[in-house]
Amino acid sequence: MSSVRLRPPAQRGELRDRHEDGHRLHHLLWRLGPGVRVCSSAVLGGGIGPRAWILNAQVPGGYPRLDPDRHLAEIAAAEGLTGPGAGLMTAADVAAYTTGHDGGVTATVTAGLGVRGWAATPDTATRASHRPGTAEVPGPTHRPEDAEAPYRSEGAEAPAPPFRPGTVNIVVTLPVALSDAALVNAVATATEAKVQALLDAGLDCSGTPTDAVCVAAPEPGQDGGEPFAGPRSTWGARIARAVHTAVLAGARTAP
Repeated sequence: MSSVRLRPPAQRGELRDRHEDGHRLHHLLWRLGPGVRVCSSAVLGGGIGPRAWILNAQVPGGYPRLDPDRHLAEIAAAEGLTGPGAGLMTAADVAAYTTGHDGGVTATVTAGLGVRGWAATPDTATRASHRPGTAEVPGPTHRPEDAEAPYRSEGAEAPAPPFRPGTVNIVVTLPVALSDAALVNAVATATEAKVQALLDAGLDCSGTPTDAVCVAAPEPGQDGGEPFAGPRSTWGARIARAVHTAVLAGARTAP
């Protein structure tokens, strides 16, 4: 088992800035190096596989481009990044990122919660574009008496509200390898902890329609890596606490 293979990913993202179309924007950059794989829902480089870097880029409100993956690749190229990577976008202020740490796990969060709601909404609320920086139609406020009622379409769509930045991006780094199943479970655990933190912050929502998660860990050796990452496993519990800390801090100050 080589030492390179066991090299843990960089825990902290490097805050960088750039100028685009008259806007000063920020992005966070993790230079992971060799021997790291990522499980993510990122718009660029999503899925499970080796990744040399992670990029969380801020874009202006009313984001006009239809090719976010290409845009992220352009930002990565300008940074001199090579090899496969994962890229996320948000209209939130990336410079206001928050972090949580627990037992070797680091969670870094950018939280824009202006467009928030519940994951399960009527069909009319899912028809808006899900590009970062685009206004979303928020779901209805949850009421206990609606718990058993099926969702119904009310026919005409409600007009889209004015733009408000909304995306919660979560990047988690671990010092230990995870199996394929544990990597997927880690994303689920991070998402559960996010929702718990939003509720603890007093927000009536499960997140925003464009939230994304990246989990980075060393590639497993012959032992296959840690088999579990649920919230009651050793590493899953650490992920949950780190994510909860970072999301709660971000939610309390997010627009």
